[in-house]
Amino acid sequence: MPSLFRFLFVIVASAGLFTAGMWFLATKYEPVQREEVKVVPGVKIRKE
Repeated sequence: MPSLFRFLFVIVASAGLFTAGMWFLATKYEPVQREEVKVVPGVKIRKE
């Protein structure tokens, strides 16, 4: 039974560290926004 508790503790601690790391990266490093234009083949835009 103690090995089960140790296993669960390791899993919960790993998940907590992963979640904290992802939160830190998501809040501290914002991506630079830029406009991107791509031509889609086969699509024609009607001008009225």
